[in-house]
Amino acid sequence: MPFDKSLDKQIYTGSAEFDTTKITVSVFSYNEGTPKLQISRENKKASGDFSFTKLGRLSKEEVEAILPLIEKAKDSL
Repeated sequence: MPFDKSLDKQIYTGSAEFDTTKITVSVFSYNEGTPKLQISRENKKASGDFSFTKLGRLSKEEVEAILPLIEKAKDSL
């Protein structure tokens, strides 16, 4: 069965924005299933718009910024 966006329910989301990137911590439940944590990164283009990219490695500054978001997200799991 292919992924159906209409079955994906966002329960929590929080973001930390930096100079050229934004990291978002979210909790989703697919088809009323077990809620799961998702961490994603978006890079800022020259136009100022953000585009999705691989999360990759995190700097200490990024980790410190998203840890409180992860703690809040834990309450939704």
